[in-house]
Amino acid sequence: MLALDFPGSRRLVDALDNAIRKDCTTAITDALRQTLCRLMHDDSVSLPKCVYEAEADHYARREIYSSEDLGYSVIAMTWGPGQGTSIHDHSGMWCVEGVWHGQIEVTPYELVERDNDLYRFESRGTMLAGPGSAGSLIPPHEYHTIRNPSDDAVAVSLHIYRGSMTSCSVFRQVRDNWYDRDQRKLSLDRTH
Repeated sequence: MLALDFPGSRRLVDALDNAIRKDCTTAITDALRQTLCRLMHDDSVSLPKCVYEAEADHYARREIYSSEDLGYSVIAMTWGPGQGTSIHDHSGMWCVEGVWHGQIEVTPYELVERDNDLYRFESRGTMLAGPGSAGSLIPPHEYHTIRNPSDDAVAVSLHIYRGSMTSCSVFRQVRDNWYDRDQRKLSLDRTH
């Protein structure tokens, strides 16, 4: 179901539907990543204006499309200047993320140790991704942070999830590289 109509929406949906019909997770995420990179450079596809409007107190999540038949969802995220996430996972779902506008800083983390309810993570470096670039997260390598490094510009990223992303685990640092875990319900922001 298309949640927002925009120029090129049918082209985007048809291309993503075609890419997701592969036979294994790696083939699916590879095809989606390549397809998303092509779509982000396609002038006939223009995301709706509302996805360029930041929320003052949090990054915005706006549903673009969800496929009941193929079981995936597409969410546009709008990042105001300096907005970002804590370390989080994707609840065991793969995801392909592409930068549609602006720049995004992505830091993947490796879970290296667990002690009861505490988790020790190590950063695996930080990447600065610009418009037209895309990456994928495949469990168990799904822990990461995302941040808009700009002091004055909005960034927009498109996220394609294996299912409907309604919750995730978030991790709060308690000492050194040790974190505790909390479950967070995710909501969608309004569109207009």
